[in-house]
Amino acid sequence: MALHDAFARPLRNLRLSVTDRCNLRCEYCMPEDDYVWLPREDVLHFEETSALVDVFLSLGVDKIRLTGGEPLLRRDVPAFVRMLSAKPGLKDLALTTNGVLLADHIDALRAAGLGRITVSLDTLRPERFAALTRFDQLDAVHAGIASARRVYGRLKLDAVVIRGVNDDELVDLIEYGRAVNGEVRFIEYMDVGGATRWSPDRVVSRREMLDILARRYGPIAPIVQESSAPAEQFALGDGTVFGIIASTTEPFCKTCDRSRLTADGMWYLCLYATRGLDLRAPLRQGASVEALKALITTGWQARDDHGAENRLALGPQRAFVPVQDLLKRDPHLEMHTRGG
Repeated sequence: MALHDAFARPLRNLRLSVTDRCNLRCEYCMPEDDYVWLPREDVLHFEETSALVDVFLSLGVDKIRLTGGEPLLRRDVPAFVRMLSAKPGLKDLALTTNGVLLADHIDALRAAGLGRITVSLDTLRPERFAALTRFDQLDAVHAGIASARRVYGRLKLDAVVIRGVNDDELVDLIEYGRAVNGEVRFIEYMDVGGATRWSPDRVVSRREMLDILARRYGPIAPIVQESSAPAEQFALGDGTVFGIIASTTEPFCKTCDRSRLTADGMWYLCLYATRGLDLRAPLRQGASVEALKALITTGWQARDDHGAENRLALGPQRAFVPVQDLLKRDPHLEMHTRGG
């Protein structure tokens, strides 16, 4: 029996951040020059995370996505994938990466049992990529995507769409996705955390994205599906499928079954939450499996988070966390720590 929260949403989908470090500095995620990082001694060993995963699986989780930061910066990630993929009850094991290191790891990840790959790719233009990420690594990302296609046959490509930055590349990204057998998912720019350049006028809505694509491809059909996945799927006239994650203008809080475990064992029940539940301390203090199950059960059953809806209701006056205040003291408040 799945565990349900206060709004009858099941505990099913766990995102595991294995590191808060990243080898890019994307404008919408890590725009600051410096950050407060998680203390290395607090970061869970893979064996510790694996033990917590066992507890989550026993409570109904059956989907896990590895995130970061950039997860492939963490040493021995394929060994961790092997730990997870062998666990009974796990139906889906995926990884989201910026692709820079993917070509070097893809074969080991597949051999270890990783089921799916998603690569973040916001632009196809080298000069724009360097400006957006502050690193000239687009060729490495292309190599990673090519390696994922070779090993998996198909992959997903995530693109955060920002007005005035890359909103003129939607068609180019669709065509690129076709060429590499990748399903493109366009993501509305979200105001998560405080170290961000977000403003309402920079958001390109789902409606606008569909209008842009319809001008090029003609009628676009929604794909009706029973799913708690964040992306709504659409089909072009030739059958090409793409997705849009419209969490800024059309929040999907009512069906959200995702929670997030940071690399140091803080459990967040909502991407927008400012506080998490510390699972590292009880784990390292020798808490029993039953005690950990009770802690997670109590936390989820009390969950009434609907952070994206709350943000939308605020209109342009969003509740940011001051960069020079809390963010500098608590790295958990940023998306790169909790694995957006």
